[in-house]
Amino acid sequence: MTAPSRPRANARQEFLPFAPPLIGEEEINEVVATLRSGWITTGPKTKRFETNIAAYLGASGALALNSCTAALHTALVTLGVGPGDEVITTPLTFAASVNVIEHVGARPVLVDVEADTLNIDTAMVERAITPRTKAIIPVHFAGHPVDLDPLYDAAQRRGLAVLEDAAHALAARYKGRLIGSGENPVAFSFYATKNLTTGEGGMLTGSPEFLERARLISLHGMSRDAWKRYDKGGKWYYEVLYPGFKYNMTDIQAALGLWQLKKLPGFEERRRAVVALYDQAFAQEDALETPVERPEVEHAWHLYVLRLRLEALRIDRDQFIEELTNRNIGTSVHFIPIHLHPYYRDKYAFTPESYPIAYSNYRRMISLPLNVRLSDADVADVIEAVRDVVSEFRR
Repeated sequence: MTAPSRPRANARQEFLPFAPPLIGEEEINEVVATLRSGWITTGPKTKRFETNIAAYLGASGALALNSCTAALHTALVTLGVGPGDEVITTPLTFAASVNVIEHVGARPVLVDVEADTLNIDTAMVERAITPRTKAIIPVHFAGHPVDLDPLYDAAQRRGLAVLEDAAHALAARYKGRLIGSGENPVAFSFYATKNLTTGEGGMLTGSPEFLERARLISLHGMSRDAWKRYDKGGKWYYEVLYPGFKYNMTDIQAALGLWQLKKLPGFEERRRAVVALYDQAFAQEDALETPVERPEVEHAWHLYVLRLRLEALRIDRDQFIEELTNRNIGTSVHFIPIHLHPYYRDKYAFTPESYPIAYSNYRRMISLPLNVRLSDADVADVIEAVRDVVSEFRR
């Protein structure tokens, strides 16, 4: 193993966090006003946030929840996915995308990813469909939309549901339309690191009929939520129509989201500017592979996933990250493939080479800082650090 280098004399002096949120005075004042309003759980601001998200996306409606995981789980239950069913998805995603399949008692069926976008390989999906397949969960990795047309074509011919995991993809477009604007269910995340944050939170879009059922399932299966029962004119009586979950978003979270949504266009513009600086700096470096953006999409740029060409370096990905940390640059890895985690590896007898494209890319990927708090000087520090590590450890 190569010994870590010592910090450079001109290196960055303060650690640069990977993805801190940007919360302004507007969000803070909105939260304070909510706390003083006497209504802090699901209520008028959550409803307004749902309406505003639906209007932004051009969707028929939206259901605010406490996480994207909750949105995915609620959607699968609403779709009737359960024991004996199979759900096709990608190995290169956060565990929540696959955990929810286990939660409903179905079997996850993994399909390897494309070498350029790292999204599920839609050409391989149809070969994975069996008589037990009930749904497909494509994940828009890093904010780059999946090639949806062939996926929906295969699903429609086979009578399958498609549930899009758009945790990374708010503001992304596929062939001109925003992800989440259609009638199919789409799940979004508003976690602290996301392009729009409510601290914790998520949103589910889809047809009005689907969302009506999902709303009931997401809150104990109750026929009336708290706002309808306790606001002026509300009725105390309710009935439990399904053994549902406790997945509702609060007005405190929605207060953050209302302002974050107003700022989203500016946030996206800054993300694209940072990406352009990274691309310009790394495009000609033979030890690095920059992320792609296909011509038919608009990338949301939730993540900037740099891939190392390990044959050009004397160190591996983990050592490269250590070197960046030594230079005060925070990074992450997205993601440890599902088939490497002990639960899934052991239950389904996976090996690392079960999904070779996901595995080989995982071993060489690094997510660089990409957030709207980055100054041009911060970006320059990241670029200098990456170039310095490449220069020192070039083979």
